[in-house]
Amino acid sequence: MDFQLFMNDVVQAGRKEMTEAGYQELKSAEEVEELLNKPGNTFVMINSVCGCAGGIARPSAAYMKNYEVQPDNYVTVFAGQDREATERARSYFEGYEPSSPSFALLKDGKIQTMIERHEIEGHEPIEVVQKLEKAFDQYFK
Repeated sequence: MDFQLFMNDVVQAGRKEMTEAGYQELKSAEEVEELLNKPGNTFVMINSVCGCAGGIARPSAAYMKNYEVQPDNYVTVFAGQDREATERARSYFEGYEPSSPSFALLKDGKIQTMIERHEIEGHEPIEVVQKLEKAFDQYFK
């Protein structure tokens, strides 16, 4: 098996899962800068090929598109793939170490809170969704 070919398939599946859920994929630092500087609430999903945590994070993020409280923007960057975009997004997450997968909630370009990998990995998707719902209620209402 060609490892690179396998990883390309995994990455494409992870990208597709988020774009089909309605997330705007940001692939460049310029795209990140443009979108995260917009006024309003933005939910950022930092995607990852990590099988265990990514397999929990992506469905949890997709579910949030149906939640009653909605941010203005749903976006995603792919850690380890779109390096410049991910690095620029992380520059907005002051006080938080790089973590993927993870979720960031921003208001007017300022970090409000994050749900980091250690809060995703090893948890059930419903537990992650409940954390996200609580954060949406607190920061996006």
